[in-house]
Amino acid sequence: MNPQIENNFKYHGPKPGQPEKYTAIREKAKELAVLIDETTPKSREQSLALTKLEEAVMWANASIARNE
Repeated sequence: MNPQIENNFKYHGPKPGQPEKYTAIREKAKELAVLIDETTPKSREQSLALTKLEEAVMWANASIARNE
């Protein structure tokens, strides 16, 4: 079995220090989300920007969970 697939599709319980990292990433992303929401017109582009920001948070958290 491919070890990368094994790693990507298993549960990764939080290790000490990780929850604080997840929180810090989410808080900074929320700041940017608020800025985008307040300074850009309601539009498809704004929705995409917010969606991509959510994706960035998820991938950053996956990086921590999968690789630490």
